[in-house]
Formats: sequence, C-alpha cells, structure tokens
Amino acid sequence: MPEEVDYKFFLINNCSLDTAHDLAHVQRVVANAKTLLKTEPADRNVVITSAWLHDCAVLPKNHPERKSASKLAADKAITFLKSTDFPESKLNQVHHAILAHSYSAGIKPKSIEAEILQDADRLDALGAIGIARCLLVGGQLNRPLYNPKDPFCESRKPNDLKWTIDHFYTKLFKLPETMNTMSARQEAKKRVDFMEIYLEKLSTEIG
Repeated sequence: MPEEVDYKFFLINNCSLDTAHDLAHVQRVVANAKTLLKTEPADRNVVITSAWLHDCAVLPKNHPERKSASKLAADKAITFLKSTDFPESKLNQVHHAILAHSYSAGIKPKSIEAEILQDADRLDALGAIGIARCLLVGGQLNRPLYNPKDPFCESRKPNDLKWTIDHFYTKLFKLPETMNTMSARQEAKKRVDFMEIYLEKLSTEIG
C-alpha cells in the first residue's frame, strides 16, 4: 500500500479539483473516516484509500453528467492503484466505496467500508465547513444567496438551482437521516444545529 503522502502527490498532479472539492476537502474526509474507524469495525486499508481517492475525478454541480462523477473517480482510482502495490483482492471494495459515496449517484453502500466513506464525505457538507462549501459552490454557479421575498422557504418550495441558501433545505438538512453509522449520525446532528443557528443570525441581519 502506498504511503498516504503518495495519494496526496497523485491528487495534486493528476486530478482537477475545484474549490469545494479540493485537497483540503479530501484531507477532511480522510480525517472524518479515521474518526469513524475508531467506533466502526472495518478494513482500514480500504476505507483510507477510498477516502483519499474518492474525488480524483470531479464534475461541476451543474454538469449534465454529474451523476456519473463517482464512477469516473472509482475507475480512475483503480487504474492508479493497479500501478502500486495495493492488494488486488481489495480493488473491488475500493471501487464500490468510491462509486457509492456520491449523493447524486444514489447508490446504496453494500459494505461497512462504503458506509463509512459515504458518511465521512457527507459530514464535510455540514457544519461550519459545510456552510462555507455551499457558499463557494453558489458563487461558482453565479447563484444569488437567497430569495429576497422568502429567504428561508417558509411559504415556497426550495429551489437550489436558483438560490444558494435553498440548498440547506433541498439537501443539507436531510443528510443526518441518511448517515449509515451511529457516530456519524450524532456528529451530523450537531453540525446541523450549528447551521440552524447560522440561519437564525442571517435572518436577523437581512431583516
């Protein structure tokens, strides 16, 4: 198995990462995965390798083939791992974990390793860092921050294709209930609590 620094080198030199799915995001997902491994029995080699490589292929949020991004990443990861001393017997596990990590792909994880990676990635969409990443993506797509008439979707259906804050309601606040592991579910709820405080403060500031 390559050292983790080798994964970092591979990502820097072979992958086009955007500002919301950059090397720092990958490192946070790896850290989340390591935390979950403390309470979840799983193959550490598969989990950490999958976490490092889960976004080695990225498509923009508004790309028509966005749902296929995790397959592109999984295939690219396996091609890379075949050039290393990574155990061949674990390649399929890594491929599935990366394939299933994506929310947009809608693939149910079939192993604890895939569940951990999915949870680790989704945790990075929540809390303070989740807010920052959401705003980054909204800016990249040139979407207004909120609907001036109804910023918090109190009397309308949220539409995150038009308003950035609406993404909290269409996806982010739903993530805790999608977590596979108890420890991730608990952490996700804490992060959502912070996001709700942020929205309360935002409501006060925008009147």
